[in-house]
Amino acid sequence: MIEFSDGMHEYVTTPVKRVLRLAGREVFYIETVNSRYRLEVRGREVALDGAVGGS
Repeated sequence: MIEFSDGMHEYVTTPVKRVLRLAGREVFYIETVNSRYRLEVRGREVALDGAVGGS
């Protein structure tokens, strides 16, 4: 399941063909038979700082 920052979510129901990761970063590209997803993993503190600070 992929959960978006606005609270929405989407289930990946087709088989995953491949997962790619950008070197040195926590950014993944997940490819299924009919879709591609970009997944960025952030630390909790970073996400909260951005939301509170407005930057």
